[in-house]
Amino acid sequence: MPTTVIWFRRDLRLADNPALVAAVESARSGGAEVVGLYVLDDALWSAAGANRLAYLTASLRALDAACDGRLVVRRGDPRDVVPGVARTVGAAEVHVAASHEPYGRRRDDAVEDALGEAGARLVPTGSAYAVSPGRLRTGAGTPYQVFTPFRGAWLEHGWRAPAPRPREIPWASLRSDDLPDAAPTAEHLPRAGEEAARRRWHTFLRDGLAGYGTARDRPDLAGTSAMSAHLRWGEVHPRTLLADLGEAQAGGAPADDVATFRSELAWREFHADVLHHRPDARARSLRAVVPDDSWAGGAAGDAAFETWAAGRTGYPLVDAGMRQLLATGWMHNRVRMVVASFLVKDLHVRWQRGAAHFMAHLVDGDVSQNQLNWQWVAGTGHDAAPYFRVFNPVTQGRKFDPDGDYVRRWVPELRDVPGRAVHEPWKLPSPPEDYPDQVVDHAHERRVALDDFERARR
Repeated sequence: MPTTVIWFRRDLRLADNPALVAAVESARSGGAEVVGLYVLDDALWSAAGANRLAYLTASLRALDAACDGRLVVRRGDPRDVVPGVARTVGAAEVHVAASHEPYGRRRDDAVEDALGEAGARLVPTGSAYAVSPGRLRTGAGTPYQVFTPFRGAWLEHGWRAPAPRPREIPWASLRSDDLPDAAPTAEHLPRAGEEAARRRWHTFLRDGLAGYGTARDRPDLAGTSAMSAHLRWGEVHPRTLLADLGEAQAGGAPADDVATFRSELAWREFHADVLHHRPDARARSLRAVVPDDSWAGGAAGDAAFETWAAGRTGYPLVDAGMRQLLATGWMHNRVRMVVASFLVKDLHVRWQRGAAHFMAHLVDGDVSQNQLNWQWVAGTGHDAAPYFRVFNPVTQGRKFDPDGDYVRRWVPELRDVPGRAVHEPWKLPSPPEDYPDQVVDHAHERRVALDDFERARR
């Protein structure tokens, strides 16, 4: 019996999956079965960090269970694996959600050509976004470079209602490779899978949405949705979140908090749109903001980077964030901005090194979000923070971790320091001996960064 293939990529779920709906409808119209395929792409597997790989394997196990144990996992080059599976089962169609990141677009073009030679076709339906990257344009027909008008166009454009989950999917049986072992470097990873994503989301709607606009900036509180990893792997679609937000507001949820969360999703889609139009933004600054001789290089640059990566800078909020990343594969968003600013503007290390470190450890590491958020902090991207905005780690700690609870959780050397004094341990009568001294003087390095910026302007 001929079959239809659904090739899962960044959509590891059965609900609100238009590509799956299209595959099931195609199969049913011909009395066929559906092969659920995931390809462990060697190019991506070898480049991904251990935490992301461990989370992915857990998510694939959850998806396999949802597919009645019939998810087909194959390891290799998609250009070979996908046409090979299609030939084996006599499939005329391979259904996918469209990819928009640089590698994914090149991969899909190559797979489409290879499928054509095998007498099959690649059928894209939907994407990982509420509004697919590349769809929105300014009145002049150009891509958006500023977030606020993009968000306005995004809201005006709107999005479809969530796609229904197909019932009684006729999964085909086919040989599957074993999932490889993937040991995380982090001590604790979030629970993976579609069911875990929906449970986490409904808990947030019930307990965390009200007050989100303020609590999301507090690393000492559980004020974020913790949905980033679920969104990165497509265990839930942003369109589902947007629909639920609308229902929550209609049910009395504060409109400001709903709008704030919706804007966070819009930022995610803005960055994906920027990378769609500027694939070089993955590795190159979209604009230069300081002269090339501003950056620390050689042994001094390496030492500064390694001190930052280990969470040994002597600035408690920075160190807490970097240690949270190493322990959990995640970091609070406010702290991500602070540690990124510190690396680029206090230590004068290029943003690309920090972005690579994040991608090596983050469970939610996503090329467009990671690289463009780093460019935002570095002042090099579209609608980025101005380069002269330099986050003061002490001020940020006092404001967003006012009692020092976040720092004390992740920096055990400072657990006996009470209250907000934890943000300036060097001012204590007897500073903790096992906590490092400040690696640089923030006020001095801020002036250096601003002087470099002025040199570039002149």
